[in-house]
Amino acid sequence: MSKKRGLSADEKKTRMLEIFHQSKDFFQLKELEKIAPKEKGITMQSVKEVVQSLVDDHLVDSEKIGTSVYFWSFPSKARTAKKRKLNELQGQFDESVKKLKRTEDAIVVESVGRECTDQRKETLEHLENMKKEEEKLKKELQKYRDSDPDYIAQLKTDSENLKTAINRWTENIYILKSYIKNTFHMESEVIDQSFGIPPDFDYI
Repeated sequence: MSKKRGLSADEKKTRMLEIFHQSKDFFQLKELEKIAPKEKGITMQSVKEVVQSLVDDHLVDSEKIGTSVYFWSFPSKARTAKKRKLNELQGQFDESVKKLKRTEDAIVVESVGRECTDQRKETLEHLENMKKEEEKLKKELQKYRDSDPDYIAQLKTDSENLKTAINRWTENIYILKSYIKNTFHMESEVIDQSFGIPPDFDYI
């Protein structure tokens, strides 16, 4: 017999939101740890993480009253978050359209009385990239328009931005290692051991 598949992170968040939206009530964490496993199949150990993720996504509100922390979320909260994300995507789309129009205008100006130059080829490539970006934003915008109004699909973390930040810190560490090596005449392995730098440390 095949093992039952566990819930994904998005499925847990969706089911946890159902508890709030269906009850329209206020809960303490310990109450959710009892309700979620029984009614939604969310393990008690993951309840705190799921609730905090929803708070971070602005889909659930929290407030400390006395010594207790209460959590709540109403359907209108999800709709507001959805509308905010939709407006954000619309703004990105509009900006992409403006950039596309400026690029097209530049192509018209640059093509008058000119042969096919490297600059023109570069402009055409830029235009093609902008068209692809426009199509991507259109699809993203449509996905939010077609989604259930009571829930909102959260965009995944921009991994490329994180990758850039990590590599920037990696570069700083390499620069510091080089300084220590040249100044104090220490071997690279000794520096790694002294500062707890793992042997597989490298750019991502």
